[in-house]
Amino acid sequence: MIGDQKQRNRRPELSLSEAMTIVILFHKTGYRTFKDYYTRFVSLLRAYFPNLVSYSRFVNLMKTCLFPLFIFSQGCLGKSTGLSFVDSTILTVCHACRINSHRVCKTSTGWFYGFKLHLIINDVGEILAYMLSAGNVDDRVLVPELAKGLLGKLFGDKGYISQELFFKYLSVEARLNL
Repeated sequence: MIGDQKQRNRRPELSLSEAMTIVILFHKTGYRTFKDYYTRFVSLLRAYFPNLVSYSRFVNLMKTCLFPLFIFSQGCLGKSTGLSFVDSTILTVCHACRINSHRVCKTSTGWFYGFKLHLIINDVGEILAYMLSAGNVDDRVLVPELAKGLLGKLFGDKGYISQELFFKYLSVEARLNL
């Protein structure tokens, strides 16, 4: 007990698999905000989720899904087809008006404070590898770790090009022809 208040220690009514299903479905629908999705769409699925909790309770439960979703996503990675593409996108953490009080990073699209998501996909659009990094990490630093186990050619934009990477991943045949 904290002071005079009783602290409830209720167990969540939804199972972990149900919560993960709801989170994964959100990304398959066209909803832009999770609150809209949960209050309008998930409430219609009560037949499938009889122990559905309120939106605010579910937001608290989502924290328990993070690690299992990460493990699940590792099992959903595609197969290397010989043709792969690498790129990154920024994940901003705070509004642009607050960047003066934080350490910020410059990209081709401007300044931001946050993280970068790096993805490698194959020619059919399946994710082969992904990684999160701080916004100020050079894209080229992560390529060796991301590209482990890939076969064939890897294409990236200007941010991923360096002479060191070119020669490191250049095939033996191509080196002989230089």
